[in-house]
This record gives sequence, structure tokens and C-alpha cells, in this order.
Amino acid sequence: MISFDLKCRQDHVFEAWFSDSAGFEEQRAAGDVACPVCGDAEVEKSLMAPNVSAKKGGGSGVPDEAAAMQMLYQMRSHVEENCENVGTEFAEEARKIHYGETEKRDIYGQATEDEATALAEEDIEFGVLPWPDAKDA
Repeated sequence: MISFDLKCRQDHVFEAWFSDSAGFEEQRAAGDVACPVCGDAEVEKSLMAPNVSAKKGGGSGVPDEAAAMQMLYQMRSHVEENCENVGTEFAEEARKIHYGETEKRDIYGQATEDEATALAEEDIEFGVLPWPDAKDA
């Protein structure tokens, strides 16, 4: 199962679960997906933040600010060490990889909101990550 944040024409954002991306597209095309606030059946995928769960044990299960920042720094470090930075060409490179015009590889970079929306509409998988400033040594 996969969870998508969806948005209607009235900009109401809501969450819905589907078996996969194709399942969402089939249900949307059939008019089976509607905004729970206004009933609008013209919905699209909205930008999503990743779901980061806290470690088990002790306290409320919610990491304190320092622990959360440490996780973000670790995530940034992992991405920088394992992925190619394509900068502002992210949307174009993601598209080339998706359509087989260039070799498949892990990339990261920046995209405008319009570029991200276009990628989502083309069913090109990508994620939006919180990106902290580089950690001082």
C-alpha cells in the first residue's frame, strides 16, 4: 500500500491510500477519488514530506529537536555520499532517467514547485526531503 497526499481544485489537501501509483490513476480516471471536504473529483497528487518515525523506547516517541536535527544531518550526509548532485537540472535528469534516455542512477538536486508538480503528473517517482544547512564541523 502507498499513501498519497492529494489536492483538489479548491486546494484542499487530504491523504488517501492505494495499492500502487497505477491504482491511484485508475481510480482517479474512474472518478472514484473525491475530496472529503468539498466532493471535487478532480484531484492530483500533492507534494509530500517523508514519514520519519522515531526510535522505540522511552518518552513520547517524538524525538527532541537536537535528535531530529541529527537525523536530518545524517540523511543529508547519506544522500550526498550516495547520490549525484544534478543541481537545478533535477527535473530534467529525473525525466531522462525515467524515460530511459540516460543511465539509471541515484540523483538529488533542486526543483521548483511547478517542476515537481509536472514530475508527479508524469508519474515520475521522486521525494521531497527537508534539507538542513551543512552542519558546522
